[in-house]
Amino acid sequence: MFEIVTVSALTAFLTAVGNGAAGEAGKQVLVSTGALVRRTLGRQTPLPATAEGWELLARQMHARLSEDPRRADEFAGLLRSLPQVALRPGPGLPPATRDFTDRQGVLKRLRREAARAAAGRPRVALLYGPPGIGTSAVALHWGAGQIARYPDGQFYVDARTAPGENGLEPAAVLLRLLQQMGVEPDRMPPTETGREDLYRRLTAGRRALVVVDHASSAAQVRGLIPATPEVFLLVVASGPAFLLEAERIAVPPLKDRDAVRMLRKVAGPEPVARAKPQLPTLLDGCAGNAFALKAAALRLLTGEPPLPDASSNPVGGAVRDACGRAGPETARLCRLTALGGWPAIDARLAADAADVSRQEAARMLGEAADVQLMEPVGDGRYRFRPEVRRHLADDAGPEHGIAECAAAVSRVLDGLLNRALHAAHAALPQSWRTEAAPARGTPCADEAEGMAVLLAEAGNLVRAVSVAEEYQHIDTTLRLARALWPLQLKAGHWDETLPALRIAARCADEHHPRTRLAGALHFQLGHCLGELRQWEEAEGAVRAAAACERAAGHVRGEASSVEMLGLLRLYQWRYEDAYERFVEAESIYGRIGPGQEGAGDLPRALALVRRHQGRALRGMGDLAVSRIRLETALEFFADREEAYNQARTLTDLAETLHDAGENAEALTKIAEAERLLAPEKAAPHLAYLARLRERCEA
Repeated sequence: MFEIVTVSALTAFLTAVGNGAAGEAGKQVLVSTGALVRRTLGRQTPLPATAEGWELLARQMHARLSEDPRRADEFAGLLRSLPQVALRPGPGLPPATRDFTDRQGVLKRLRREAARAAAGRPRVALLYGPPGIGTSAVALHWGAGQIARYPDGQFYVDARTAPGENGLEPAAVLLRLLQQMGVEPDRMPPTETGREDLYRRLTAGRRALVVVDHASSAAQVRGLIPATPEVFLLVVASGPAFLLEAERIAVPPLKDRDAVRMLRKVAGPEPVARAKPQLPTLLDGCAGNAFALKAAALRLLTGEPPLPDASSNPVGGAVRDACGRAGPETARLCRLTALGGWPAIDARLAADAADVSRQEAARMLGEAADVQLMEPVGDGRYRFRPEVRRHLADDAGPEHGIAECAAAVSRVLDGLLNRALHAAHAALPQSWRTEAAPARGTPCADEAEGMAVLLAEAGNLVRAVSVAEEYQHIDTTLRLARALWPLQLKAGHWDETLPALRIAARCADEHHPRTRLAGALHFQLGHCLGELRQWEEAEGAVRAAAACERAAGHVRGEASSVEMLGLLRLYQWRYEDAYERFVEAESIYGRIGPGQEGAGDLPRALALVRRHQGRALRGMGDLAVSRIRLETALEFFADREEAYNQARTLTDLAETLHDAGENAEALTKIAEAERLLAPEKAAPHLAYLARLRERCEA
């Protein structure tokens, strides 16, 4: 039955594929769609790079499909098979504070922005104020009372949860938000454009609240400005307002009357009454700053005198006071730990910073949280408020000296590197791209524990790469970056690792040019950029990797880099170029002789590169030779009982058979692949096979 496929439907489908899901299933859709585009147009058509390019391609396709009912039906089936992602209410906002006080004017303006007639104007508010004033508390308090207004969910992203001073990149903000909205990893678009498009599709016609806390620039949130009238974007900045099309609402200092009310809520009425003679001095010192007032309330609880006048810098005064109440050893631990800007601090990291036992560090972290120097984040981990960390780090040098500060950072870097090397080796025990586990330290029990350690420490490890470079520990910089490979390969942490890999590749070129180490890091960078579909930069990095490996005489590394270059071109629908690179890679692998480095991995490497040749040949329309290459690879994986690679090759083979019109045999391959994947619980791949089955049965 001939189905009409409209230009708009084709444009939406092709754009969704181009910006579509990451991971193996997403790339399978990308490659298969490119092959079908080629067969329809009768020529190679590189992957478009712009929205205008996708629309032009859709128009060209529509003209051909109008003349070919069979191909139109096939595309209609493909359009129906594209998986849909639905909005799911997430965990909601973090709990509001119990001691919230006043802010009635600010709350009134938020209510007015949320309830006004849309009239074509997006509902956006920017809350801002100096550090510690209570901007986040206002947002959470207001949101807690708006659950009925937003039945489709309240979604929260903390933009400071990134290594470094600048917070999350715009693409990473979208990533965190979509995760909150229930998007599974296998459905997550790898590009910022794709994520923004998915965000808009998920929120279209919905009633939802989106809160981005600790934003530092308009760029972080501009892509979140809602296009649907009942979505309210609430942006919170701890500092001055920035240029954003929003209702700007300043959070002012608390008036003295409200400051006293807050003191009573935190400390209780009796301590406040006893301190009545000192209240004017206390209030002057806090200057209406909520953070400073809470610190002052703790002093009232213990009967201590009020803070000295710190109205010019109430947060700094509160930090110094908290250090005094925590005691010299705990204050020292906090200052030395603050130097690195670590996203998450546990007893192990703090012990390294302060050169104390883990038991002592755990006790001191608890003490630091009690006096508000740190915030607990669960699982025995803590973090600093940004303004608190800055004050502690600024005081570390004058208090402890440059030498002790540098030694503290070095100890933390050494500890993180040791843990990362053990974890990376355990996570990929057979990989030549991970360094051998060191002799000292605690080994991980198995692959699962290795990945768990890397995932738990991911933020600290990424941060450690830049800290190590800043402190000129170049060897540590490079080794830490190499240990990120399992996070890229197995966990898909491309957004998180990309900044660290850029630093490491540059350092390798400066300090170890044209070496295997430089080649390995350029390869990791190219892999990461490719997964994020930043094609041009990815190709540059992979070509640099191949050149470094060639200069170093590392045949396996050179062949692997050329193979990666072929994959990048395969995913850009440049099938002839991809095939040439795969043939070149096979030739380079062939230079590895018996007993030479990499000889043990050679049979598997050749099987993989022949599978890729088969995929490229399918895109070129040479289905007979594609089938031969794929069957050769399949035989190897079946003999080795590599279930997952066997299933992936069977999927490629089924698609080649489907393209050739041999649907009965294709269905046999699909059933075999499903049987192999069931124990692996590979849900994205199984879903792809189910959609392929529907196309074959149609």
